[in-house]
Amino acid sequence: MFQSLGLLVISNLFMTFAWYGHLKSHQHSKLWVVILVSWSIAFFEYCFQVPANRLGITVMNMAQLKVMQEVITMTVFALFAVLYMKVPLTKNFLYASVCLVMAAFFIFRDKV
Repeated sequence: MFQSLGLLVISNLFMTFAWYGHLKSHQHSKLWVVILVSWSIAFFEYCFQVPANRLGITVMNMAQLKVMQEVITMTVFALFAVLYMKVPLTKNFLYASVCLVMAAFFIFRDKV
C-alpha cells in the first residue's frame, strides 16, 4: 500500500502542475502552447499513476483506492495553492478536507 501511496503522491504533483501551473506561469502564452506543455507534464503523471493503481488494487478495493487518491489530491492541491500560487486556504477548504478525511475513515474502516 505504501508503494502505491508514494507513487500517487508523485503522480499528483505532476497532475497539479499540469492542470493548474499554467495559471501562474503561462498566463500570456498561446493556448495551444499551454495545452502541449500540460500534456507533456501529464505524461509523467500517468507514468506514476498507472503503476500506483496496479499496485494499489492488489491490497485495496477500487473504492479505497479512489478515496485515497482524492485525499492525496486535496493535500497536494492545498500545498500547491498555498506555496506556489500564494492562495490562502479558507474555512470551506478546511470543511471539505474534513469531509475527505471522514470518507477515508469510512472506506477503510473495515481494515482498521
